[in-house]
Amino acid sequence: MAAPVSLVSRFKIGGLLSLQSSVVVSARYASKKSGGSSKNLGGKSPGRRYGYKKLDGHFVHAGNIVATQRLMRWHPGGHVGIGKNNTLYALEDGTVRFTKEVFIPLPHSAEAKDMISKLPQGAVLYKSFISVVPKKQEITFKLVGML
Repeated sequence: MAAPVSLVSRFKIGGLLSLQSSVVVSARYASKKSGGSSKNLGGKSPGRRYGYKKLDGHFVHAGNIVATQRLMRWHPGGHVGIGKNNTLYALEDGTVRFTKEVFIPLPHSAEAKDMISKLPQGAVLYKSFISVVPKKQEITFKLVGML
């Protein structure tokens, strides 16, 4: 009986030794330092350059951009169109004019409910408009045919 017990104890000890040696061999570390990803790269793009592009009194051709804006700072006046991104552009050749006009909202509109309730008594609202005054056209006629 002594012989089988000694064999079993030898196998247990041998198994433990082999497990410890395999753990030591299998543990490896990186030989190179890893280069992590760079962060916070945003915010280095140039600004959007909002503002007016043509001043009061400047001559513009049809299609020229008069002003770019994020919100409605300037409203389109006569012969001025507005794009999807609130860009104002000239619809006809002419001279640019900036005007401020009194704004009276319709009685039951959303603007009246939001703005008028917050204003003090007797306050006057103004809106800035950009208009294009068309250049004078020469009144000339071309004879097309005789009747």
